[in-house]
Amino acid sequence: MSRDDLIKLEGVVTKVMGRGTLEIECDNSTVVRGVLCGRMKKRKIRVMEGDRVQVSVSPYDTSHGIVTWRF
Repeated sequence: MSRDDLIKLEGVVTKVMGRGTLEIECDNSTVVRGVLCGRMKKRKIRVMEGDRVQVSVSPYDTSHGIVTWRF
């Protein structure tokens, strides 16, 4: 699956778990479990509870995704 096929959602981080795993409540009131993308890990970008983020979610399984941007 290419990067163009992913669904981009925006939401707020509600819970920070270990190893870069986050629980995100999206604007359409769905809860997504996301992990930080490699670029964010490489640049050591911190994402904390209450931050607004963009999540790329697969259309086949919308329960987890990749955090690609922090606002």
